[in-house]
Amino acid sequence: MQTVQAHIDALIAAYLSGGLDKAAMDELADWIAESEENEHYFMQRQELWFSAVQKEDLDFYDYQKAFEQFQKRINRQHSLGIRHRWIIGGWKYVAAILILSVFSYFFYWQGEHRFRGEMAQMEVETPFGSQTRLRLPDGTWVVLNVGSRIVYAQDFGLEAREVELEGEGYFDVAHNADIPFFVRSRTLKVQVLGTKFNFKDYPEDNEATVALLEGKVKLDNCMQPGKSIMLAPCEKVVLDKVEGVMRLKSQSDVCTDLQWQDGDLNFHDMVLSEAVKMLERSYDVKINVENEKMKDLRFHGTFNRNRQSIRDVLDALSATGKIHYTLKDREVLLY
Repeated sequence: MQTVQAHIDALIAAYLSGGLDKAAMDELADWIAESEENEHYFMQRQELWFSAVQKEDLDFYDYQKAFEQFQKRINRQHSLGIRHRWIIGGWKYVAAILILSVFSYFFYWQGEHRFRGEMAQMEVETPFGSQTRLRLPDGTWVVLNVGSRIVYAQDFGLEAREVELEGEGYFDVAHNADIPFFVRSRTLKVQVLGTKFNFKDYPEDNEATVALLEGKVKLDNCMQPGKSIMLAPCEKVVLDKVEGVMRLKSQSDVCTDLQWQDGDLNFHDMVLSEAVKMLERSYDVKINVENEKMKDLRFHGTFNRNRQSIRDVLDALSATGKIHYTLKDREVLLY
């Protein structure tokens, strides 16, 4: 006969593999809400679960196999009598849960996160200097770039799939012909069924972009209602937020638009004012430009924030002879 603890472990494993129905989810939520000890137990088990799944197998859960690995981890932890933080292949798996009426889970990737529920919405925010990888309840994978935020309903995937994005995110959308997937920002709305694309719209930027890797998407210009564009693979749309006009760039180098996931910072004929925004987000620093005329200077180059420090980048930019800098703590002055 199954013990109470074994039953709870089974519920947790089924939840983490996406196999809980509403009644079982309510049962698990009630159990977690009973005490801080139960909540702590759940969070530990999430950590153990994710440590039992190899990175390359994340999209292909074998419930029974994963549950067996999960149980082995539990037994090993009990025998050792200590708590571990598991690290596999350089990926940090950290789990967090908000105890309301439903749950969502996601992975950290090279950074931290902030996760909270407000009424009927769930929110994931990535601070400057880090990136976050998360899986939505429908199986869609999202990678959030530095300083980005995504918001979605707690009942996401049941009758609708819609997220709000502020910043930049790469989407690998799970196919569902019955429920289209929507991404909205202040200026653009993207509709897809199943595809891979990059969406960038930081509030302080003058442009918003959508670059399509696979599939097909429809873009609606929220600044000019009724204006739409269909994107095919390897195409990119740039929205001029000053003029409110969308421009299609065929056969663009979509791969370049995705390199930020590996930490790449590409300055292709970029004005200093735009480069400053990129560096502030990527390195979590404050940059002041002493002379306004300097903001129109243009630079070329590629850097990687995982391998190069902010000082390395500033040294390279100053080597052009166009600028000089001082760096103190996390504040930079360009002159």
